[in-house]
Amino acid sequence: MTEALIHTAENSGTTAAQAQPGPSAEQVSAVDTLSPAEVEAAVHAIADRSRHAARRMSTANRAWKDRGLRAVGAALQENVQAILAANAMDVQRGKDNGTSKALLDRLTLTETRVAGLVAALENLANLPDPVGNVVRGQTLPNGLRLRQVNVPMGVVAAIYEARPNVTVDIAGLALKSGNAVILRGGSAAEATNQVLVRVLREALESVGLPADAVQTVDQFGRAGANVLMKARGRVDVLIPRGGRDLIQTVVTNSAVPVIETGEGNVHIFIDESADENMAVEILLNAKTQRPSVCNTVETLLVHSGSTVLPAVASALRNAGVRLHVDDRTKAALPGVETEPATDADWGTEYMDLDLAVAMVDSLDDAVQHIRTWSTGHTEAILTNHLANAERFIAEVDSAAVIVNASTRFTDGGELGLGAEVGISTQKLHARGPMGLTELTTTKWIVQGEGQVRA
Repeated sequence: MTEALIHTAENSGTTAAQAQPGPSAEQVSAVDTLSPAEVEAAVHAIADRSRHAARRMSTANRAWKDRGLRAVGAALQENVQAILAANAMDVQRGKDNGTSKALLDRLTLTETRVAGLVAALENLANLPDPVGNVVRGQTLPNGLRLRQVNVPMGVVAAIYEARPNVTVDIAGLALKSGNAVILRGGSAAEATNQVLVRVLREALESVGLPADAVQTVDQFGRAGANVLMKARGRVDVLIPRGGRDLIQTVVTNSAVPVIETGEGNVHIFIDESADENMAVEILLNAKTQRPSVCNTVETLLVHSGSTVLPAVASALRNAGVRLHVDDRTKAALPGVETEPATDADWGTEYMDLDLAVAMVDSLDDAVQHIRTWSTGHTEAILTNHLANAERFIAEVDSAAVIVNASTRFTDGGELGLGAEVGISTQKLHARGPMGLTELTTTKWIVQGEGQVRA
């Protein structure tokens, strides 16, 4: 099991403003003394309350749900100091435990980041309601009127690690799409999530929406997460978000249908026609703006006929990026500090200021490298040849393919979805950034006037 499936606790007896972040010794002891049957019963009870809340959410109109989103945003602003105090405890504990710099960055909330969460909730409120959207429809020759419409999933569960922003993002998306959500936010962010969940629940209740539309099983630790993964029939879909170990643990052990979000071994290919200034600017943005996130570039492929490599490499080194290069790249960069790349580098999602760099002789070679090592998340080409761009788009099979722009745009907010549950790298149901529509399914509505089948 990964870190995200280690137990945390929730103190539900105080208001958000009064909450002292982190579980007490008595709470942890009480959880540890529960039998497996008692944990199962408790998690099932949470799921059953979520099912009831989901039925209420499915009938809430857009105006009501948007009031809820704005109430959550206001509550986050009102409780920002309590949230940041709890987060500081989590961050300090992470430092004491030797948590990596990348995970600490994902774990950390600031006033600016909380303001970003509030802005994302407002963006969600301004987006159309996906529920009731007509996907397609027709009238049959026998007079039957057909419509296929979007409807909520029902109960959505999420297991994630060290990402308190996901608590708000998923809750907001679930609310707008008419779902209830059960969260397992992991031990790394236990204090922050404790406060956030309470703030969310109180905000929903303040506008007459069910508080049980947002619940957590953090208080039951690893055992609670395991029960959640097996709660088929009580939970409609489970979304893991985190590193490879967490995702594969959920995919392997879950009896609940899973939408798999994937790690981001992201590539950028610079062909022989790419503009130097554009290449430098895009690579700096894609690698250094926020290196700990999944849409950051991890491998750079450069055509052997390109002249931009020295400028790109120098700019990256000046920004503190460590370059792991093949022999041909090293020979082309005599004045730039590099280190030898191994096969492990081509398959690594660094989530840090590291970049693997290889030289290729053709677009075909670049595509073959991507097919060998990609995780199917995001790939980009920098080119001034339309034919190369079109071939790259057609031949690269990833959730997002980008031409002449930073890979950092593979993000629900940046692509106009308001927020995202995660980036799906699978092909069934949802692929790419998962926003509101991806948290709905469809049903067929058939209206007739007495027709019977011949």
